[in-house]
Amino acid sequence: MRNIKLTIEYDGTNYKGWQIQPNAPSVQEEIQKGILKLTGEAVELNGSGRTDAGVHARGQVANFFTVSSIPAEKFPLALNSLLPMDITIKGSEEAADDFHARYSATGKIYSYTLLNSRFPSAILRNFAYHVTYCEKLDIDKLNKASSYFIGTHDFCGFMAAGSHVKDTVRTIYDINVSTDGELIKLTYQGNGFLYNMIRILTGTLLYASIGRIPIEELPEIIKSKNRVRAGITVPACGLSLEKVLY
Repeated sequence: MRNIKLTIEYDGTNYKGWQIQPNAPSVQEEIQKGILKLTGEAVELNGSGRTDAGVHARGQVANFFTVSSIPAEKFPLALNSLLPMDITIKGSEEAADDFHARYSATGKIYSYTLLNSRFPSAILRNFAYHVTYCEKLDIDKLNKASSYFIGTHDFCGFMAAGSHVKDTVRTIYDINVSTDGELIKLTYQGNGFLYNMIRILTGTLLYASIGRIPIEELPEIIKSKNRVRAGITVPACGLSLEKVLY
């Protein structure tokens, strides 16, 4: 048995997320179907983590075990011909037997893209959240507000209801704010993120940048662990898994 590590890019618009779901399309299912056609094996594909419906990935990682003799580096070319056009295998390699895409990961990098313009974009509608506020977002305030979240905190107040995780302490190593015309990208690097955590963090930073949440109150909001005091949960369309760290 060989352990094959895949690096995957996908447009999550047409899927109910990464993980296989009953009666709903998923990225994991499509790739497993492709591997079955290619090798004749019904493998279990281990992803680095779930992405929700509508969330994209440029650097999702997964692994599976196979007895196939196909060279590890040939899987992208072979699989891409069997996959939908919105899923692409960007790379593959043979990994150690004990490598697991999820449990071997030490951190992740996500990005969230905002479109701060008067009108929405027909082309970017599935890849950026159109901020409909009249005023321009204050980049200086975004940078200042984001600095309060860097470090190790209990992010219980920035987690969506329905999550059953027991440990809500996470470490954010960096939050970078960059601009390209009317596009604003927030890039988060951390050792892990809770359910909807980045979407809630982004909504909170958004509110801080327009004055709906006073920046000086952010440390207390974090300590309060109260979801009601944080900002909105921004839509999934602007979120992308950029890279998994090992």
